[in-house]
Formats: sequence, structure tokens, C-alpha cells
Amino acid sequence: MREFIDAAVFRDIILCASAALEQNRQLINELNVFPVPDGDTGTNMGLTMGAAASELGKKSFTSLSAAADCAASAMLRGARGNSGVILSLLFRGLAKGLEGKETADARDIANALSLGVAAAYKAVMKPTEGTILTVARVASEHAAELVAQEQPLTAVQMWKEILASAEEALAQTPEQLPVLKKAGVVDAGGQGFVVIWKGMLSVIE
Repeated sequence: MREFIDAAVFRDIILCASAALEQNRQLINELNVFPVPDGDTGTNMGLTMGAAASELGKKSFTSLSAAADCAASAMLRGARGNSGVILSLLFRGLAKGLEGKETADARDIANALSLGVAAAYKAVMKPTEGTILTVARVASEHAAELVAQEQPLTAVQMWKEILASAEEALAQTPEQLPVLKKAGVVDAGGQGFVVIWKGMLSVIE
């Protein structure tokens, strides 16, 4: 079982996350009722992640740090809509957490996700709970708890724990946002986060 991720794996997980978003674009668009029911969350997240995939696909990297930085910069430039901007900020923070690293283990992954969540929350003037922010934060807090308990996890195990926690948080979003409950859907951005994390896991497994 994979103990850590490196530059080559990071490149592949971004490409796979982009493909997963593309496959689920319509599903995510159909969930999009908040903040505006304009049905473009899946499209915007897909275009944002696609910008990173396109950039990473042209290069090879000697360090994980360089690959993460390249992806974050491409996503920032290619960010579309609110969901795309939040996604790009999550990955900007993630890249900051992987700065100077050639590989990342479970602890590094948890720390990087925590920095990503902090960056996203900081950039949103009035963060609304029951959105992608909540899903990412709950998953990140769960990862941090595992690190604090000094559970010896591999990178794959940590990824699975984060995904399971994100899925649980996503299921709770209708209880946090009345507009979601009324429409009978989960949050579109949160669903996008889960799709990304699932796509990535399929590579590192």
C-alpha cells in the first residue's frame, strides 16, 4: 500500500480528478441551487481543474512541491465562478503545505489540506456552512484528529479517511442549508469535492 505520494503520482491524481469532474459535470450542475440556481458548478469546477491538468500534462517534475505549485498556479489563472475560485484556493493552500517537499506522507497530506481549507475560508467574506467549504473543513479536521492521535496511516489510508469524512459531511449539507433541503439535493460544490477526492484515490490506490 502506498506510503507516500510523489511528483509523478500528484500529476496523475490531478489528471484523474479532472477526468472524474468531466464525467460527473452534468450531475454536479443539476445539484446547483446555491448561491444561485444557474446550473454551472460542475462546468466551472471542471474548467478550473482542467486548467491544472492541461498544464501538468505538458511537463514532468522532479519534486512534489513543483508539481503542486504548477497545478495551483494554473487553477488560479483558470478559475471559473465561485466554486472554481474556492477550488483554486484550496489547492493554493495545499501547494503551500507541500512546499519544499519531494514526497508527502499521511501527516503531510493532512497538514496541506488544513492549509488549503484555511486559505479558502479566509478568502470568502461570509462563509456559508453547508457548502464545499464545510465538506472540505470537516474532512480536514478529521485528518488532523488522526494525526494528533498519532495513528500510523499510509497515504492511501489517509486519503480514504478524508474521503469517507467528506462523504459524511456532504450528506449533512441539506440540514445546514434550507435551500438544499427544499430542493432535495446535497451541495453541488461539496459533491464536486467528493468527486475530485474519489478520482484521486483511484490513482493512489
